Amino acid sequence: MTKISVIIPAFNEAESIAKVVEAIPECVDQIIVVNNTSTDNTEYIARNAGATVVNESKKGYGHACLKGMAYISKCGELPDIIVFLDGDFSDYPEELTKLVQPIIDKDLDFVLGARVKHLREKGSMTIPQVFGNWLATSLMKLLFNAKFTDLGPFRAIKYDRLLALEMKDKTYGWTVEMQLKVLKQKLAYIEIPVHYRNRIGKSKVSGTIKGAIFAGVKILFWIFKYSFKK
Repeated sequence: MTKISVIIPAFNEAESIAKVVEAIPECVDQIIVVNNTSTDNTEYIARNAGATVVNESKKGYGHACLKGMAYISKCGELPDIIVFLDGDFSDYPEELTKLVQPIIDKDLDFVLGARVKHLREKGSMTIPQVFGNWLATSLMKLLFNAKFTDLGPFRAIKYDRLLALEMKDKTYGWTVEMQLKVLKQKLAYIEIPVHYRNRIGKSKVSGTIKGAIFAGVKILFWIFKYSFKK
């Protein structure tokens, strides 16, 4: 049996986190919510919904993901697959099975849930997000011959391949760093179209000008860093 663990970074997601946890398919063995400096009841609600909660005191998406990975590394039986998704209920957790299936059936290393236009709820992605995705994936195609069309947070990867990536980014560059390292290490990957809806609550990244700019800078930093790296 394939063992699957899910990592959900969460910052002030009290309104949505229970919906996310409860919608995760039963094939998942371990659900880890990383409470990332929340000031609301995210931690309590996530535990009550059935998730394992670990706390990360350093704010940042990458910090939260790394904390979840650190927790998993100390567990007795390690997973075969790690799935990442957001805690705001914008992703459809029930589509997790679509992401892990190519890894199980076709032995792929990495599967990205692509938020394609015809499956996105109106308004679920801002204009800066759409443009940023287009720019980043266009540069990745030009520089690395990549086939990515999105930097979506909903993704699945073999656990041993994830460890081999040696992820470093602590904030908004986490997703693009992973995809660039997948390309550099020539891992077998595919995109799977997924549905995407308006998140519950305000976005911590695209919902502010500062967040959008900082995220854009970090994404471009990683792309150009790897374009010059042998």
